[in-house]
Amino acid sequence: MTSQRIDAVLWDFGGVILTSPFEAFNTYEADHGLPIDFIRTVNSHDPDTNAWARLERNDVGPDAFDELFATESEALGHRVPGRDVLALLSGAVRPEMELALDRVIDAGYRTACLTNNVVSDDTATQRRPDVATVMAKFHHVVESSKVGVRKPEARFYEIACDLVDATPSACVFLDDLGINLKPAKAMGMQTIKVTSAAQAIDDLEAILGISLR
Repeated sequence: MTSQRIDAVLWDFGGVILTSPFEAFNTYEADHGLPIDFIRTVNSHDPDTNAWARLERNDVGPDAFDELFATESEALGHRVPGRDVLALLSGAVRPEMELALDRVIDAGYRTACLTNNVVSDDTATQRRPDVATVMAKFHHVVESSKVGVRKPEARFYEIACDLVDATPSACVFLDDLGINLKPAKAMGMQTIKVTSAAQAIDDLEAILGISLR
């Protein structure tokens, strides 16, 4: 267990609680003859101002994103409709991560879900009851489409810390993307890069000093 006091555990959703959409991206790329990780390349090009960033901040809606992403991807060599990408975002809930979340909450830690997401015509409850069940467990949920900033912008993490009433140094943050972890670590958070559920739980157990299984 770390000697540093921990008051709150902050969780990314897709790729942490849910399986990663990157797997679906790769399947789509293989099916359409695209280079591996092409969709991620488009999303990382001009990452603060591209179509994906604007969608997650709710600067544009799904219809505008459809054309903007297609234009951006075409400029990089292959035209991909944005609506195709949005259809790939659903993942499956990882039951072992849901159990770990339950154990963290039972141990008295404050929790928040930090998610870059997009506005949808349907609520999570209507579309995915399993997702809604997990979301309801968090003490707080910070959604990029609602707060108008997104990971890795520093303000996003400041909002989360305010909500859980904890300093950054008293927080652990789990995310599957290193780019999202860097600013959190710079603020003083302990960070865990999630590559699998088992690895993430091992690392979080080592920090908290409790069993999460």
